[in-house]
Amino acid sequence: MRSTFTVNHNEHVSSRPFEEVVSAFESAVGSVEDTGFPALLASTKSAEEFEASVQSRAGSSGFMRFLTVDHGAWLTRIGLKARARMYTIGNPLIAQTMLKHDIGAGLNVPVRLMIYEDAASRTTRLAYDLPSSLMSGLKNRKVTAAGQKLDAKLIALAIQVTGVGA
Repeated sequence: MRSTFTVNHNEHVSSRPFEEVVSAFESAVGSVEDTGFPALLASTKSAEEFEASVQSRAGSSGFMRFLTVDHGAWLTRIGLKARARMYTIGNPLIAQTMLKHDIGAGLNVPVRLMIYEDAASRTTRLAYDLPSSLMSGLKNRKVTAAGQKLDAKLIALAIQVTGVGA
């Protein structure tokens, strides 16, 4: 089966320096990168313990980092200079609001976003695809409604760390 749908892409173009945006982002987003999500899961036995553990790892934004890929670090190995980091962020307690209606929503949560420096314009950009649009192909009103709440949280985080809307 193959389907086509529209994805809404947002970019927040900021005059703030790359390091400042990255620092603000990483401060607002908790992390499970140090121990890994499987360790968090293994350390809990009940729904209550799992929820408490997730909440303790989420940052002020309600999100946690699952993965950081520093594209700038490896690009130097092939002779390119760039400042760019791709992050996978989410929160299982938010994800479940979509997955309980359609497990297929799991393709698009956690969310990926990228913070990168555009040297030509001397700006820092925070880019992502709106989760609700990524899940629109599921054609499930409840998933869409939950996805739109996730959109709002992601947009708020992006505005907080960049200082600008998309």
